[in-house]
Amino acid sequence: MNYNERLNNLIPGGAHTYSRGLDQFPENAPQILDRGNGAYVWDADGNKYLDYGMGLRAVTIGYGYKPIAEAAIEQIYKGNNLTRPSTIELKAAETITSLIPSAEMVKFAKNGSTVTSAAVKLARAYTGKKYIAICSDHPFFSYDDWFIGSTPVDCGIPNEIKSLTIKFKYNDIESLNRLFTEYKDQIAAVILEPVTLDAPVDNFLHKIKDLCKKNGAVFILDEMITGFRWDLQGAQKYFDITPDLSTFGKGMANGFSVAALVGKKEIMNLGGITDPNKDRVFLISTTHGAEMCGLGAFVKTVEVYKELDVIGHVWDYGQKLKDGMNNLAKKHGISDYFEVQGYPCSPNYMTKDRNNNSSLEFRTLFSQEMVNSNILMACIALCYQHGDKELEMTLKGVDKSLGVYAAALEDGVTKYLKGKVIKPVFRKKN
Repeated sequence: MNYNERLNNLIPGGAHTYSRGLDQFPENAPQILDRGNGAYVWDADGNKYLDYGMGLRAVTIGYGYKPIAEAAIEQIYKGNNLTRPSTIELKAAETITSLIPSAEMVKFAKNGSTVTSAAVKLARAYTGKKYIAICSDHPFFSYDDWFIGSTPVDCGIPNEIKSLTIKFKYNDIESLNRLFTEYKDQIAAVILEPVTLDAPVDNFLHKIKDLCKKNGAVFILDEMITGFRWDLQGAQKYFDITPDLSTFGKGMANGFSVAALVGKKEIMNLGGITDPNKDRVFLISTTHGAEMCGLGAFVKTVEVYKELDVIGHVWDYGQKLKDGMNNLAKKHGISDYFEVQGYPCSPNYMTKDRNNNSSLEFRTLFSQEMVNSNILMACIALCYQHGDKELEMTLKGVDKSLGVYAAALEDGVTKYLKGKVIKPVFRKKN
């Protein structure tokens, strides 16, 4: 029995995040990984790969970065999880509230879904309203019912809950305005990522904030991906927008499990216990939410970001990678079918077939060929330890891969693709 079979025999989905599942990678990708260091990972057989997954975007400095690991280990030796709040818990709270301009209070947790769901709960408690407006162009907000019920993977979620989540389009302010008209005085919150690939146009984020204020809704920014990439203070700083609540995670502790809900004190403190005149909101209460090793890693990560200018490096490397890959697509005459788009700090490659349609077959083929060059590039997530050597290795691999891509456009993709095509995470049937 191979690793995929063993994993799926014991773990539903074969992993504890669907994005790590076997249906997200080409057949020649390593089935299981043993360790990582810097920008590289090794599988169980000792094969080494240059990695662009970086722990599903959670690792922004590099795997096993010693100063951060040592900061986490120091907290482990202090007990890691104590009976009352820890000193590192307070220091971490002081660090993030002094770092993020919109953060007046914070609640830490272990994953992003917990804090986005907590933000939704706070919005409903604060407004007394029930509907949540989400951006339909953004792929994921939470594994909880309020979001998953709005996706094709809605099995097991009551219709009553599904009906409470409504959708608008990014950069289409009228689509949101129509929701506020149709659900007048019933929308508790609007939640979206500040940006993915396309920039907000015509003050889109600021217009959302104005609509929320006008209609008494809470404005929530999900910065799981944008936080600690666009700017150390988040994309909200980059775009000069102040949300009511925002959520962070992934890169904030270089792979350690830390997420955060931050925002206005008047909203956040609904989850507090010191005002006897307020109804109590049972916000986030998790035994491991303030686990000391992760918070120690977070505090040290912020220090390292400042010392090394991690943000500047990621933007610079991303621009070189983006330009290099697009130039290679032009060299092979396939720039109409393969293109790297988006912001340099978080680029994404688009794959199309001969009919100019978006193609998972060609995306699988490109990823397959990159694995043949010992590079994992199911997506592009950058870290500080992607350097000149890694850039050279990557562009050599891209050159070879796009040569096969060009041939597949002429001869048909099935001639070159080995194994199954990767699938969308959100799909009705397995």
